[in-house]
Amino acid sequence: MASCEFAGLCTFESFKRNWPHYGFDTDQRELIQREFTRIKDITYLDHAGTTLFPESQIRNFYEDISRNVYGNPHSHNPSSRLTHDTVESVRYRILQHFNTSPEEYSVIFTAGCTAALKLVADSFPWVSAHGNCSGSQFCYLTDNHTSVVGIRGVTGPKGVETVPVSPQEVEARAKNNQTSVSTGHECSVPHLFCYPAQSNFSGRKYPLSYVRGVQSRRLFPACERRGRWFVLLDAACFAGCSPLDLKQHPADFVPISFYKMFGFPTGLGALLVRNEAAELLRKGYFGGGTAAAYLVGEDYFVPNSNVVSRFEDGTISFLDVISLHHGFDTLHKLTGSMVNIQLHTFGLARYTYIMLSCLRHSNEQPVAQIYCDNEFESAAEQGAVLNFNLLDCHGRVVGYSQVDKMACLFSVHMRTGCFCNTGACQAHLGISNQEVKRNLQAGHVCGDSIDMVDGRPTGSIRISFGYMSTFEDCRNFLKFVVSCFVDKPLRLDQDRLARLRLAAPAEATVSNELTSVPNGRTVPEGIDLNIFPGPVRKASSTEAVLKTEGNSGKAHTLTNIFIYPIKSCAAFEVTEWPVVLQGLLYDRTWMVVNENGVCLSQKREPKLCLIHPHICLASSTLQLQAPGMDPIALPLEASEENLVLRKCQSKVCGDRVQAVDCGERASVWLSQFLGKPCCLIRQNPDFSRDMKMGQEQGLCPPSLSLVNEAQFLLINRASVALLLDHIVNRHDISQNGTSFDMLQLLHRFRANLVISGLEPFEEEDWSNVKIGGALFQVAGRCGRCQMIGIDQASGTRTQEPLRSLSECRNGKVTFGIYLLHLPKRNPSTYPTLSVGSHVIAQTEKSAD
Repeated sequence: MASCEFAGLCTFESFKRNWPHYGFDTDQRELIQREFTRIKDITYLDHAGTTLFPESQIRNFYEDISRNVYGNPHSHNPSSRLTHDTVESVRYRILQHFNTSPEEYSVIFTAGCTAALKLVADSFPWVSAHGNCSGSQFCYLTDNHTSVVGIRGVTGPKGVETVPVSPQEVEARAKNNQTSVSTGHECSVPHLFCYPAQSNFSGRKYPLSYVRGVQSRRLFPACERRGRWFVLLDAACFAGCSPLDLKQHPADFVPISFYKMFGFPTGLGALLVRNEAAELLRKGYFGGGTAAAYLVGEDYFVPNSNVVSRFEDGTISFLDVISLHHGFDTLHKLTGSMVNIQLHTFGLARYTYIMLSCLRHSNEQPVAQIYCDNEFESAAEQGAVLNFNLLDCHGRVVGYSQVDKMACLFSVHMRTGCFCNTGACQAHLGISNQEVKRNLQAGHVCGDSIDMVDGRPTGSIRISFGYMSTFEDCRNFLKFVVSCFVDKPLRLDQDRLARLRLAAPAEATVSNELTSVPNGRTVPEGIDLNIFPGPVRKASSTEAVLKTEGNSGKAHTLTNIFIYPIKSCAAFEVTEWPVVLQGLLYDRTWMVVNENGVCLSQKREPKLCLIHPHICLASSTLQLQAPGMDPIALPLEASEENLVLRKCQSKVCGDRVQAVDCGERASVWLSQFLGKPCCLIRQNPDFSRDMKMGQEQGLCPPSLSLVNEAQFLLINRASVALLLDHIVNRHDISQNGTSFDMLQLLHRFRANLVISGLEPFEEEDWSNVKIGGALFQVAGRCGRCQMIGIDQASGTRTQEPLRSLSECRNGKVTFGIYLLHLPKRNPSTYPTLSVGSHVIAQTEKSAD
């Protein structure tokens, strides 16, 4: 019975029975096919980062600006008046959307939500302590975005007291319904309380009643400080999927971000200011259009009397503003109302929350730790956001960076880290202030991929839904989690399913035990075997692997040398090759960039692997071959004339590199093959770029070519063989159409040096390596990404080998080691590496 019931939970029909608010009286799949064709085969779950614009919105905007001439609104000619009138119409449309009017609020356009917050910080009438008044307070909920907390960077130097307030403190006072009591002289000092309508971390919605509660000094912290209290309600995360009624909840300042509402335009936000609060704002800097009059010869300036004109410095982004008309039109046409969007998205988030929270490993341990403050019972209390970390069967957190890499294989787009909300991250993950500081000392900064420090997570994973999200998105996400991170057989907490009321037919008998999902083909109708795969078989022993690999010769031998003349293009295999200052001669000396100078890698353009470079030292040429193309030969060295005429810049792994354009002939050849404008550039011979990796170990930073991390990458054939055995023995290898052999898998890892070894992954314990007469130092392990999922012979994408690499290495996705060459002092010559050379390794222990 339990299995049959679970089959019902997995079907769209059951979901619709339990949540009739799905969709907008239309077929969601038809909506995607009509308006969002670009996300075919993509599971996009980062709507809290930015939602997606529908194609009709952009078409209508294009037709608008194609028909009409919009001039600078500061002029008075007909085209300028048209712009002014249209912009004013958009202002009214925005106020109407939030159920208010120009009599109550003004709309000040800004460069984004952060710019709107900065405007409040710079212009709020902060008062330092004086007389009987202790000065202004800047109070903020600890579950606030960085851009809100950053206001204290302005208030601190002004001597304004900063008071961080936890959600629990406000809740406790709200329950007591504390009311302020006036005692004698009432101070008119202004204070500001900031809180989010919805947490961008967990999706928790904070009561909008806090607005009037603070303004009337009935709610902490306003009830403890005399003066006039203003409320800043951060609606950036809230407004994308929820209706906001400013007539009922008249916050004084409401920053919003339009790309979170419509997906387009980006770089445009607004500050909705309550008119009675706007009169108190003070202006410092003044730009074009904000002055009624000023003198250049003396300090005389009179601001524009209109609050909007007073604060919109310079010419606003008027075409982007005009595009908002089409954003509102299309949103209403496709969905009907914000209430419909709220119910649709909440239903998807609730379903995903319930299913994810009920997943169990084979040993009954939970698969996920979810960070939330409720059970997703009400759309008034919870937004369409789900924040979590995945756990292995031993209860250990799987680093979010590892999960993100695997998600790319399944085309699942989500967000990881702390989401610019350190307060919520600390509260939910239990990270102390001291740990934040220690993590920084360990090299972790906001936005990086360092997901674990001392075995503890530094952040988490967030998925979020938009009005174009579908039930299939939920299924694809769950399939990804179960496929990659569940110790099979999957089990389900049926008791929790029943308690959360998803186990819908009411007449069904529900077991209170954990139930295994069947692994065979004879299963109850409704269960999708692809989303609930059976247990993965164990890889065979190391001895068997080595037997099939035939490593019966010398312990360590250099078996292959590969150079990659053009970054991300095919390998050029040699039997011997010289080492130079930057690594192997001509390794990653060239790269392909698009028309904007951005580096193209196989992650962006898989067809690069079909371009085969060949270096001919005798003729001093770089020869390129590709299917369906005539070969082309280019000079290895750039002439002095070209160095002067064709200098350009690009970036590699965040480093700015100086390069030389290789000319139109190469550009035409590459553009024709790749089907997009691009060109070939060569690292400027005079440019030097130092390696970052290993510097924390005190290693002398060597010079790099256009490689990502280090001069050399080495892999061990025994390690490749072990992984190959794991892939071949996967239970579903016959279903996903992937087939591998030793050579193909070896090419996936794009190493410079391949060795034969006795033990898989023994190379990870090495500190120094001697290959022939050349000495190398190990600079670290190579963290792998979805690029190893590209078949180097065809350019097709596969989930393997990253999926199996993560499984057989307990979540780690490192493979291979980075080396840097340790030349003799002031070398007159550099060594040459040869296939067949002996490889002598020194481990950390032997070094001691």
